[in-house]
Amino acid sequence: TDIDLALLTDGLRAEREQGITIDVAYKYFSTDKRKFIIADTPGHVQYTRNMFTGASNATLAIILVDARNGITDQTKRHSIISALLGMPHVLVCINKMDLVDYSEEKFKQIKKDYLDFAQQLISMAIGIKDISFIPTSALVGDNVVTTSDKMKWYNGKPLLEFLETIEIAEVKQKDVSRFQVQYVIRPQTDDLHDYRGFAGKVMSGTYKKGQKVTVLPSGIETTIDKIEVNQQEVELAETNTPVVLHLKDDVDISRGNSIVPTEQLPKTEKELTATICWMDNAAYIPGQKILLQQNSFRTKAVVKEVIGKVDIHSFKALESEGTMKLNDICKVLIKTAEPISFDSYADNRSSGAFILINENSNNTIAAGTID
Repeated sequence: TDIDLALLTDGLRAEREQGITIDVAYKYFSTDKRKFIIADTPGHVQYTRNMFTGASNATLAIILVDARNGITDQTKRHSIISALLGMPHVLVCINKMDLVDYSEEKFKQIKKDYLDFAQQLISMAIGIKDISFIPTSALVGDNVVTTSDKMKWYNGKPLLEFLETIEIAEVKQKDVSRFQVQYVIRPQTDDLHDYRGFAGKVMSGTYKKGQKVTVLPSGIETTIDKIEVNQQEVELAETNTPVVLHLKDDVDISRGNSIVPTEQLPKTEKELTATICWMDNAAYIPGQKILLQQNSFRTKAVVKEVIGKVDIHSFKALESEGTMKLNDICKVLIKTAEPISFDSYADNRSSGAFILINENSNNTIAAGTID
């Protein structure tokens, strides 16, 4: 009996009825060598916002190309969003090779067409660094787990072996240390009368006991007196570790403030230029009041200018009429009520990304990356 593999990720009834991906589906699996999370994202233009969301935390994009159709607008759209989100690796999986008689010529032509289109994405500051190609037939399993004897002209790895062995480029965020306060712990009990800790996750880099740090946006300098992980004191905490930091001096610190090494300060400003994907069904109204949230930091904000739009079919910059509607990807200038500490998204994904929230409905209306 033939198995419809699309049912593994197309969980919505509407997806199965229409034969398209609508929402982002996350599937988890592991092999002896690696653990994987697949974010199955839609390519159709009306669900660009979902593609933007699913791709924002990925390290590798697998772009499926139908061998019969070659490079389409959907292929370009996926590739452009992958480049905008700084995804270093792209694997172009040329699928349904069984329907083109496993033609080497067809594979080579699609590979050439894709590389011709992708040159502008490779040249971007945060764009794609590495592109690979694998011919497959997912339905019958050719080059998926094991090498296919029907495509002996292909001497590369099958898909699973490729995913298990590719060296994932370290995202630049490990170069700088970033920590944002999520919660101030102040028990004020008899046995913990003077306890004052700042809880949060090390977003990137490392933090050490005795390290000189600066609290932002105030700019006050102090020293890390103690680091706690799981209620145990440690000398050092690394990326993605939930910690409680204790500082040598009593500094006025609240949720959303950043504690960073004094020699690695981010920008702290009230204006920033960013690329955003508009996610709200309602179009942007010039001057509308919004909230900007970057991790645990939240402030009132306004879009001062819609600088331009990105054509997600051709990657050309389009002049803006000052409007934004659902699924538009735009470059904007944002002014915030309070200073925000940030790095460019190219340098640090954790501190270079944010969302915009409708102040009245509390709905997320856009996701953005700081230029």
